[in-house]
Amino acid sequence: MSNYSMFLPSYSVGVDCYKEIPYITRRYGKKAVVIGGKTAMEKVKEDLLEAILDSNMEILDFIWFGGDSTYENIEMLKKNPSVQAADIIFGVGGGRACDTAKTLADMEDKPLFTFPTLASNCAASTAVSVIYNPDATFKEYYYMKAPSLHTFINTKIIANSPEKLLWAGIGDALSKECEVLFASRDKFMYHTPLMGVCIAKICTDPLIEYGKKALEDCKNNIPSFELEQVALDIIISTGIVSNFATHEAQPDPNDNYYYNSSIAHCIYYGTSMIPACEKYLHGEIVAFGVLCLLTYDNQIEERDRIMSFNKSIGLPITLKEIGITESDLAKIAKKAAGVVEWSYVPGVPTEEKLIKAIKDTDAAGKKFCDYNRLANRQ
Repeated sequence: MSNYSMFLPSYSVGVDCYKEIPYITRRYGKKAVVIGGKTAMEKVKEDLLEAILDSNMEILDFIWFGGDSTYENIEMLKKNPSVQAADIIFGVGGGRACDTAKTLADMEDKPLFTFPTLASNCAASTAVSVIYNPDATFKEYYYMKAPSLHTFINTKIIANSPEKLLWAGIGDALSKECEVLFASRDKFMYHTPLMGVCIAKICTDPLIEYGKKALEDCKNNIPSFELEQVALDIIISTGIVSNFATHEAQPDPNDNYYYNSSIAHCIYYGTSMIPACEKYLHGEIVAFGVLCLLTYDNQIEERDRIMSFNKSIGLPITLKEIGITESDLAKIAKKAAGVVEWSYVPGVPTEEKLIKAIKDTDAAGKKFCDYNRLANRQ
């Protein structure tokens, strides 16, 4: 095994955490450029400017990331004079905005700090970016050596984000524990991936324990303890796991592994081929994919536990709820079998097995809905 380094996320959390920006960034330069979503930058602008008011830091510009994490948008940003003049990049917004800023910072070798404005995924704290084609279909993963230097999780801003995006974030985070444990099964484990597996085991229960209350508090713009716990689970816990469980694109191919995600995300990338799925959020589809993974692996008791939770907060448990028909499954399975996660599925995965698992999950979801309707009538 060759030498390697691990870089783990550090973070600040709380309603006043932006006050830490001057101290935490002080060694990396004085000129920052903010790159992010339009709405996200609007939400953080006043707080960012106030945080650096009496410091030596200057924000050169607030630049829209382009709308999607594509190489085309990254190349566009490289040519921006403010990006070229900046010492530091601040990535602000959701997953695709953060992934764009991360990839740009890595390519330009500039220090990066992330400012998630919603708790919908772990992109702010991971060392991998999801890159899409200009037509919004999945292209590939971009691997960087390290995640952002620090992530600032302002719970006041998270509490004022759309409740639906937190809801989708819960759906995405539900995948971490089951996917990592599934993908790493029967594999040779040493310190780094083993750490990822161990931390993955604490990702599901906080979502189930605090998720419903966190959604209520987000709806009411309350930065509560429950909301903070769920945000930390989605952004940090799953992000740390991702960094431990991903060791792709190393010089020695024998050192490579990718246990970070599995069948639930295979299904998500498969659905990128279905136009009807474009209106559904990433975590929304992944939440159904989690149920499919558990069905595929015959973890029926755990599947039913997650299915019950999904139903309690409105996450999908049937194909119809994510705009898919059985006629779409062959196309979904073909795309799913071509992504990196597929090669780490235990055993001998086949498209036919995946299609059967999806159909069986859909049948179980319909049965669950019918049972609950009947119980409510009684």
